[in-house]
Amino acid sequence: MEELTLTTPALLFSAISLIMLAYTNRFLAYAAVIRNLHDKFLEKQNDSLLQQIKNLKLRLQLTRWMQIFGISSLLCCVLTMFLVYVDLHTIGVWVFGIALVLLIVSLALLIKEIHISAEALKLHIHDIENYLKEK
Repeated sequence: MEELTLTTPALLFSAISLIMLAYTNRFLAYAAVIRNLHDKFLEKQNDSLLQQIKNLKLRLQLTRWMQIFGISSLLCCVLTMFLVYVDLHTIGVWVFGIALVLLIVSLALLIKEIHISAEALKLHIHDIENYLKEK
């Protein structure tokens, strides 16, 4: 097995940074939609709006956990680089492995969140199709 160098964990920096940017954009988009739905709900208490808010709440929680695991992965990469720098290679390899597992968990949560988002959009499409059939 090849020895872990400082550049190996550093390679993940750009990937994790881009992922975190995407996660943050999702978070901000959800926050804007929730604020909009909140105002609509205050005007007219509607079960459909309430369901949308509950769905967004779940997606927001998933996004928060995606961010936490992604940031933890980045932190472990930095710790790995430090451990390699101070010649604690064995510990560094284990910490880098943890970083990879954390990144995997973050991406798995992203898959779950995308699935929930797609199902929510299917419901909206179904509502539109039903409306069009009635006309």
